[in-house]
Amino acid sequence: MASSSSVSSFHLLLLFITISLQQLPSSSSMVFLPLTHTLSKSKTPDIHHLLKTSSLHSSSRFRRQRHRREISLPLSPGSDYLLSLSLGQHPSRTIDLYMDTGSDLVWSPCAPFECILCEGKPDVSPDFHPPNISSNAFVPCNSAACSAAHSALPSSDLCAVSGCPLETIETGDCAAFRCPNFYYAYGDGSLVAGLRSDRLSIQSTEPTTPLLHLPNFTFGCAHTALAEPVGVAGFGRGILSLPAQLAAFAPTLGNRFSYCLISHSFDTTRLRRPSPLILGRSSVQYDDQSGEFIYTPMLDNPKHPYFYSVALEAVSIAGKRLPATRDLRRIDGKGNGGMVVDSGTTFTILPAGMYGSLSREFDLRMGRNYERATRAEEEMGMGLCYYSDDGKAHVPKLVLHFGGNASVALPSRNYFLGFDREEGGQKRKVGCLMMMNGGDDSDGSGGGPSATLGNYQQQGFEVVYDLERRRVGFARRRCAQLWDTLSRG
Repeated sequence: MASSSSVSSFHLLLLFITISLQQLPSSSSMVFLPLTHTLSKSKTPDIHHLLKTSSLHSSSRFRRQRHRREISLPLSPGSDYLLSLSLGQHPSRTIDLYMDTGSDLVWSPCAPFECILCEGKPDVSPDFHPPNISSNAFVPCNSAACSAAHSALPSSDLCAVSGCPLETIETGDCAAFRCPNFYYAYGDGSLVAGLRSDRLSIQSTEPTTPLLHLPNFTFGCAHTALAEPVGVAGFGRGILSLPAQLAAFAPTLGNRFSYCLISHSFDTTRLRRPSPLILGRSSVQYDDQSGEFIYTPMLDNPKHPYFYSVALEAVSIAGKRLPATRDLRRIDGKGNGGMVVDSGTTFTILPAGMYGSLSREFDLRMGRNYERATRAEEEMGMGLCYYSDDGKAHVPKLVLHFGGNASVALPSRNYFLGFDREEGGQKRKVGCLMMMNGGDDSDGSGGGPSATLGNYQQQGFEVVYDLERRRVGFARRRCAQLWDTLSRG
């Protein structure tokens, strides 16, 4: 853990941050921003390829979250949400970063930038211009920010690596020595980055006028990455996340934020509007966007403090309540257990025991009327798929029961997807359960979260993160209509 003196120095550093807020919506303490789905940039996405890659990367990200403290990037094309912002002294030059509640750091590719094994990636093109950040904008090795970027290593160790002399380390005066570069691994790639402090700007619809402006924002600057050219806007609970740094001087903006992910079912025609991200989410309702939030308390994780963890008490299938295992209801002293609410993972992942109970009950109901599509399951990595050649499948209702007596009924499109596929020269209608088996960690090398609530299951809900009251809320919304309402002011 960082020392109290280093935490104090970080807070003193933040005293020099100023914020300019312009052209706000009707509530002066609220800012809304567009989240762009990566699928909206695809011309003709292949549903089978998207399902396979999304399931693979969801599983990979989940394993990373369980085994080691490594950043787990949302790498699956067609499943992620991008936030546009600018870093450095040229606010008109924007860059897209993944908006990720499962990460506690903002990092961006920086010029000069080399991406290894990135051929064919969407942002490796002649029009891709990563920000040019001065090497003089470094963060000192003795800061709490440096310690946080290096998994809470003591500043004395970090300053020793940076070359600060022993006598200077002892007097605590290593501010002239920069924070060492750090290595992060993720999904199927990695990066090396240095910590920088420079201007962050988020544009309004008027390109010359920033909507948000933080002159001394701390972020990771990567000059080399493997397999992924897109950075991350971390919205987790750590001190380096975007909400945490924003909250230092605008608590109403950073301490309560929400997003409303437009329902898409991997159909690009449904993504003509962006999904709204609301900073400083108030309790005000919008037009006929009725429906109060249902809240569940956040759980603290001593090993993974940056996650938004909640307790999953049970899952209901067609009214039959299936109690969750103990590890889903609590987090132990080693940081094991709970469910992470994650914007960067596509599909919800449950531990083997809970997934087994759910899938058996689901198959019991579906198997009465529909034949299993085992070839689709094998080819796309999904657990339960069925043929429904006579039309749309009728699926049993599914409800998630969270701690604090918070029950969230999912619309069927959030957990069951129908599509056409060719089999034996025939076009068949197939539908699959959009939840995954996370395994049982039988080798004992894991730990960490027991489950993840993916963004596919969050579609059509406004999900609010209330950091002051330490709770996560869910409310059914027509997210495209909410965007239109906010845009009108």
